[in-house]
Amino acid sequence: LLTARGELYFSGGTGWPITLTAPGIMGWYAWVPFMECYHGVLSFDHHIEGALTVKGVTHDFTGGRGYIEKDWGQAFPSTWVWQQSNHFDEAHVSLSASIAMIPWLRSTFRGFIVGLWRGGTLYRFATYTGALTEKLEIASNHVHWVLSDRLYRLEMHAQRAQATELRGPTIQDMDRRVPETLTGTIAVQLTARANGAVIFEGLGRNAGMEAVGDLDRLMQ
Repeated sequence: LLTARGELYFSGGTGWPITLTAPGIMGWYAWVPFMECYHGVLSFDHHIEGALTVKGVTHDFTGGRGYIEKDWGQAFPSTWVWQQSNHFDEAHVSLSASIAMIPWLRSTFRGFIVGLWRGGTLYRFATYTGALTEKLEIASNHVHWVLSDRLYRLEMHAQRAQATELRGPTIQDMDRRVPETLTGTIAVQLTARANGAVIFEGLGRNAGMEAVGDLDRLMQ
């Protein structure tokens, strides 16, 4: 039995903005009562203070950076890619990006939500905002994803790392196996569509990444 004891204190976090018409990262889809899975980002980036003791060894997290999101509903999607990092050389930058096959009535569609938070400004790319996927390449060791909307173009090169299996939910129980890593990297470049000017460019370290299911369906 593995036990951990200690106290961690979080401060200074900023979540995905909530409005009446778009209550969080899912936009108006959050109001749909029959979605299979709901998603939320509670904190893009926050300060951590405190320590945890595991197997007699104390690990001090003071000065670290934190990120918090949540999922709820009936089950995870059949297929998805998720990647996140808030460890860039530039402070107060965080990326959260996911794409999945979403059940909808008697069919499915490829839905995605991406947010690049930088110094209090959130650049959003999502199915419900009208953004488009220009390119999505998923291989055993990397994911190359390019998105664009009317104003911006976002390119992400993610390097996948060795993963640990977690348990994920199905409608019946928690027997889904989800390989997840927290040691990947994501190279990010945000440019303006009008003149190609680079707005942000950086490498996200300690990246969380998951790639699950029939990934070919996401690339069609």
